[in-house]
Amino acid sequence: MPWVVGIDEAGYGPNLGPLVQSAAVIQLPAHDLAGWETLKPIVRRSGEKADSRLLIDDSKKVYTRGGMAALERGVWGGFALEPMPLLALLHEIALPTDAVDVASEFWFDGEELLPEDPEHHIRTHTHTRTEGHGFARPIAHLATTQPFNRICDESGSKATVLSFGLIDLMTAAMGGLQQKPDGEPIIFRCDKQGGRNFYAGMLQEAFPTGWIVAEQESAEESRYRVEMLDRPVSITFRPRADGDSVAVALASMLCKYLREVLMRQFNRFWAKHIPDIKPTAGYPLDARRFFAEIKPIMEKLGLTADQVWRKR
Repeated sequence: MPWVVGIDEAGYGPNLGPLVQSAAVIQLPAHDLAGWETLKPIVRRSGEKADSRLLIDDSKKVYTRGGMAALERGVWGGFALEPMPLLALLHEIALPTDAVDVASEFWFDGEELLPEDPEHHIRTHTHTRTEGHGFARPIAHLATTQPFNRICDESGSKATVLSFGLIDLMTAAMGGLQQKPDGEPIIFRCDKQGGRNFYAGMLQEAFPTGWIVAEQESAEESRYRVEMLDRPVSITFRPRADGDSVAVALASMLCKYLREVLMRQFNRFWAKHIPDIKPTAGYPLDARRFFAEIKPIMEKLGLTADQVWRKR
């Protein structure tokens, strides 16, 4: 059966907090690469009646319906993760250098235990194991403020940050799947990266031993296959791909969840210094308000703008 790798991002637009990109890997039958029917015994979508199944969908829909609790149940239940401190989670699922970068942030608390509701997690985890389903271990890429700014300075574009993250996620996913039986197709399904339509050059970096063939490049869909590898590999970019694929939806939820956890810690840090400060999600208009309020404290703490504010 093919391996479907769903990739999405959260936090591309904000000026505060990290950019998170994630890959979710699921083995699915060739007749149901979207996965909704195959995983129906344990997965429901946001429009379906609430029951004991995991709510997996576009992260915005899940968050709007159920907040952090719904995101957390889907992520921890879907990936069958055990409760652990945040730093341990990052060392388990994040790319190695990214875990180190996040751990060095002035606001980071690696001892925070996740998930927040471990009792519900145990019930959900048991249910997914009983059903005989499971998702492969996720992979996360996190670009914190200083690495984000450095790439922007060197390239002149924040889109390069997305491209580098995508290449790293694809490389890591391929590395893990090389251990699986030979010949099983690998199908990447990705949300459009910053709205671009042309990905061949970037994909050639992700698959240096293969040959990228563009099958379609348009606003509706950009589709490629990789020749000269030991198994069929294809990549599709579509807008709103998280509504089309369980794998992309789960990647979307993991991105949103990790960013929300980290932004909660970011806001908690500043609230210790400015107790009445209103929390921020980091998006441009409110980020400017927040940055102006914390600037005097930043100077006292010896923090520079480059450590806090994403330039683009």
